[in-house]
Amino acid sequence: MDSMNRRSQTLRRLTLAALASLVVTAGTGAAPGTAAHTAGQQEMPTIVLVHGAFADSSSWDPVVDQLTGDGYRVVAIANPLRGVKNDTDYTAAVLKVIPGPIVLVGHSYGGMVITGAAVNNQNVKSLVYVAGFAPDKSDSAATLSAKFPGSTLPQTLASPVPLPDGGKDLSIKQESFPEQFAADVPEDEAKLMAVAQRPVTEAGLMDKFEAQPAWKSKPSWFIYGTLDKNIPAQTNEFMAQRAGAKETVAVDGASHVVMISHPDEVATLINKAAA
Repeated sequence: MDSMNRRSQTLRRLTLAALASLVVTAGTGAAPGTAAHTAGQQEMPTIVLVHGAFADSSSWDPVVDQLTGDGYRVVAIANPLRGVKNDTDYTAAVLKVIPGPIVLVGHSYGGMVITGAAVNNQNVKSLVYVAGFAPDKSDSAATLSAKFPGSTLPQTLASPVPLPDGGKDLSIKQESFPEQFAADVPEDEAKLMAVAQRPVTEAGLMDKFEAQPAWKSKPSWFIYGTLDKNIPAQTNEFMAQRAGAKETVAVDGASHVVMISHPDEVATLINKAAA
């Protein structure tokens, strides 16, 4: 009888251990014996994408397709475009609820935002600037884009829209948008982008960056188009060198929306930053 009781207790302990293992596995989304379940394997980061002015989260769609196909969890933040501090604070709040390591990616004005939002978040392991501003203290999007000749954005802006708080909303004239913003995107697609563009406040482009830049403490990667008419190629190269970029990719002939026209190159660079 004692022998039977011992066998029964042993079987019960093994069953409970098996159930516990299944619970742990379900919590992690990994099956026993898979690579993700193996102790000591590096956790795949979440890729967080922050769009810029005159765009929205759909501008990342071609890149998202590739990143999710590579097995990453991807979050494309809806950047409010209401001003550097406002947008930085909002993005930082979103980052706080994302568990595990993060690769933070910013396009254009979104670069201003990620440079501040990543500062106090230890989960952000690397930064990727996609034709993005990488400001230092006292820089603004406007001063950086004018640092070297070549930006034709100011003359393509539509009449400002007065806001109730005294500010102004800026957008690009629809007829100017394809050539200015997306010259290497099929014309029909560029025209749709022009209609759906989201305005940015004038303050967003003029606000000085006042935080400690995250690129001073976190590794960075840069990619941009050589025919960018919003941020001149020389400005992109300057910012990459100043940040001590791990790698800088200049896509020959690409426009400001290099993530739409050349998603392969952008996704490849994000993968390097994630590694």
